[in-house]
Amino acid sequence: MLVETVFRSEDVPAADRFECYRDLMRRAYAPMELRSDHAADFRVHQRLIGLGAVSVWPGEFQPLVFRRTPKLVRQSDPEVYQLTLVLKGSGRQILGRQEVTCDTYEFHSNCSSRPSETWTGQERTGIVGVEFPKERLPLPRGRADQAIGRRMSAKEGIGALLAQFLTQLTSNAGQYSPADGPRLGTVLTDLVAALFAHTLDTDTSLTPETRRRTLSLRIQAFIQQHLHDPGLTPASIAAAHHISLSYLHRLFQDEDATVASWIRLQRLERARHNLADPALRTAPIHSIATRWGFTHPADFSRAFRTAYGLPPSDYRHQATNPTA
Repeated sequence: MLVETVFRSEDVPAADRFECYRDLMRRAYAPMELRSDHAADFRVHQRLIGLGAVSVWPGEFQPLVFRRTPKLVRQSDPEVYQLTLVLKGSGRQILGRQEVTCDTYEFHSNCSSRPSETWTGQERTGIVGVEFPKERLPLPRGRADQAIGRRMSAKEGIGALLAQFLTQLTSNAGQYSPADGPRLGTVLTDLVAALFAHTLDTDTSLTPETRRRTLSLRIQAFIQQHLHDPGLTPASIAAAHHISLSYLHRLFQDEDATVASWIRLQRLERARHNLADPALRTAPIHSIATRWGFTHPADFSRAFRTAYGLPPSDYRHQATNPTA
């Protein structure tokens, strides 16, 4: 399991909640001032997930004001970038003379070396924040600084891919081991670098390795979105991403699988989850197979038994009747 710290306001007496949360923020992130009209009984649920040098912090809290004053910058600058995905609510931020608004499913960015002031909306705000050392971002420092403060959508393209990665990571943190943390941190900073480069309308400043890893993640997301399509083939995937078939196969060498076998495994996993779902107990097995791109029931049964050691019908019976 990844290293994780959890702070819940209900675990602390009401009179102490805001001060405890403020102390947590001061210790965990770049020093800042916090204010809230709800300080007398502040409600917050904050997690801190460690990925090596990178930290991810999903949370939900009442309206807040975060201030990083020039004095605090002079006193302590950990040289970090921050990126925040807004899942619920809205906010606005002042960076020098620049004021930026941020709505639901957008990213806003910040830098510990610059004074800033951030207000969240009047309702509870839900976010996933990311903080990482500037030196870990595979972009020239000057290029990365130019992206800070710009509006970035999480609804399409690289932004959507990064948002999907963050939401899946925070929802399934218990499925990873501590050794996975630094590797996940590298993937995360690659995606942030790609988003910054896209925001600046260029990816020429990305390292070749970052471009390669980002392309692999885009292709895997594309496959996940099209698993239901029987026409999903290595050739169609390569064409959709404007790369050669041979280059696509080279990308998948890092996955220790061929493209076709990776697609088949993802389809089998989706089908397996459906078979174990009590709500789908009456759905015919062949319709579940068809839903995930298997056009021949016999081929599906054979592939499922090879992967999981049981025919689909037996697996469903065991999964939906655990005491049988």
